[in-house]
Amino acid sequence: MSNMWGSMAQHEVIHWPWPIAVYLFLAGLSAGSMLVALLVKWSRHERNTNSIWDAMVKAGALIAPGAIILGLMLLILDLGKPLSFFWLLVYYNPTSVMSLGIIILLIYTPLSLLFTLMIFEETVKRHKLLRLFLPLVMFIRSFSHRAKELEYFLFTFALGVGAYTGFLLSAIQAVPMWNNPILPILFLTSGISAGIASNILVGLLFFKSSINPESVKYLLVLDMRAVMSEIPLIVMLFLGMFYSGEGGMEAAKAALSEGYLAWIFWGGVVGVGLLTPLVIALTALRSHVYRMGFIVANAMIVLLGVFLLRYYIIYAGQTFTGA
Repeated sequence: MSNMWGSMAQHEVIHWPWPIAVYLFLAGLSAGSMLVALLVKWSRHERNTNSIWDAMVKAGALIAPGAIILGLMLLILDLGKPLSFFWLLVYYNPTSVMSLGIIILLIYTPLSLLFTLMIFEETVKRHKLLRLFLPLVMFIRSFSHRAKELEYFLFTFALGVGAYTGFLLSAIQAVPMWNNPILPILFLTSGISAGIASNILVGLLFFKSSINPESVKYLLVLDMRAVMSEIPLIVMLFLGMFYSGEGGMEAAKAALSEGYLAWIFWGGVVGVGLLTPLVIALTALRSHVYRMGFIVANAMIVLLGVFLLRYYIIYAGQTFTGA
């Protein structure tokens, strides 16, 4: 890497590399997609297979298990020794955030797959290959009188997946940016933001052929509110570092001003991930031009911004410790 990006020495302190940042993004995306799918299902879902709300539920049912399984595979590969992951499943430490996270993931992942089978029940019945899962679908269907309770249970564990990665980092006291009580809330909020964006994007592209202006307006406002909720949390993250002592203050100053990571924060996280979606949404709402292109562009930009936020926190946290 060129020295124009800063000192090369800073990259020698990275013990949690990019696959961890990708895993954190995928875990947040999975939790957010499931939370949004369930909330839409409970509040706005219609028995109309051509509605945007039905499309968002179907999108969440596909994204949630897919993202968490892909993230876990990446995590296992990053360990280098797959058997090491097996030992994490066998030995638990009740005082460890990592053990608590493993328990949450062991319950959440199969539950999210069962939710997918139920949402796509008719598809399972129609396709010969998928009929292998029909006995399982029928078994789950026998508990249909408890469906709402099971969905509440899944919702609770999705909240756990969305927040636990933030708790995992915040338990590391030697890193001022991570050792911050705002981090779990920020990760959960940005995960929900990613969930809204991904469910809209996949829903529109694969499950919905048309959309009316009123729905476009609603989705733009939804996107805008999710992004706006992240801004005060990021401000509080740095305020917490500034007032946590001399080391934290130095780490915050460096993270905001030094090397390529400062460029990623100001250009990627703030410029692309936060301000651009707001400008697109406000422009569309003020001019009353409700085009599907605005929503698709907004959703892709929000997803990029959420990933860059995870990447920045992982790398800036390890690089700027104030030591």
